[in-house]
Amino acid sequence: MTSIEELTSILAQLIQEANSAFTQTESEPVLNQVKANYLGKKGKVTAQMKRIREVEPKERRAFGQAVNKAKIAVEKRLEQRKQEIRAERREKELQNTYQDLTLPAFSGDKGHLHPIRRIEEDMLQIFRGMGYAIAFGPQVETDFHNFEALNFPHDHPARDMQDTFVIKGDRKDVLRTHTSPVQIRTMLANKPPIRIAAPGPVFRCDTLDMTHSPCFHQVEGLVVDRGVTMSHLKGTLHEFAQRLFKQSVKIRLRPSFFPFTEPSVEVDVGCVFCKNGCRVCSHTGWIEILGAGMVDPNVLLAVGIDPEVFTGFAFGIGIERVAMLKYGIQDIRLFYENDQRFLARF
Repeated sequence: MTSIEELTSILAQLIQEANSAFTQTESEPVLNQVKANYLGKKGKVTAQMKRIREVEPKERRAFGQAVNKAKIAVEKRLEQRKQEIRAERREKELQNTYQDLTLPAFSGDKGHLHPIRRIEEDMLQIFRGMGYAIAFGPQVETDFHNFEALNFPHDHPARDMQDTFVIKGDRKDVLRTHTSPVQIRTMLANKPPIRIAAPGPVFRCDTLDMTHSPCFHQVEGLVVDRGVTMSHLKGTLHEFAQRLFKQSVKIRLRPSFFPFTEPSVEVDVGCVFCKNGCRVCSHTGWIEILGAGMVDPNVLLAVGIDPEVFTGFAFGIGIERVAMLKYGIQDIRLFYENDQRFLARF
């Protein structure tokens, strides 16, 4: 049997020998070859573990620990020398490279707003100019704020799980399906007069295709005061359309239905791409851009506002819809794919 002292002495000599070999090495490829001499499958340090049979059984554990410590010490010096070689190489490159500090700096590509964000900012700027405050709310909403207070019947299809993302099994929390809950929160926290625009992402169980997405963006408007009428709503939307499309456009209101407004309307603008009809407007000369209406009295009652004293109007605009019209884009998926070739156009 070989004594553990003798074997430990051999390990110490191998560590010293490896350190010396690493120090004399000048390049990484050669360093890797030297590494194999000590740490490879047939390396000198690795081979010492096979000598464990030469040690007394009671000393084998201590010997195994000594071999592992030797291996760690060699690996540490190897990594240290590798970093030294890299630092020496960088230093030589800097010394041999001429740097003309008088040359102008290279100008990289500049970032810019995403087209969805740009349209949203344009819309909010218009509403600010019309005296609207900007309001925000949580994306995870209660059933009360998202449906109940907005006059949705309990059997309304929007409450079904196939239409709405439900967060909890007890159906008390959902991903908001519109930004209308911000209107409810605003009316609960403030007394009329109220005039807000509420932007943000909304979520619905839609299949992603050319015109639909499970996540899209809206800007909703709300005005509540004494004597607010449908004429005020039409005048507001007409002025908004002129400023948004930066040209004279007509609007028309068509009867529709929404649980939270009565009467309700779909709002079309005259096609901004043609005069006599084109593929974008399906040759009608009109493009639908939003839904609107007078705030339903039941909604006002739900937030503690007397509908006999106050009236209001509300409207909701899909930002992607407006962006597609303004930029002539036919596939909504392009907004979400982060394709730099597409985004560079804006």
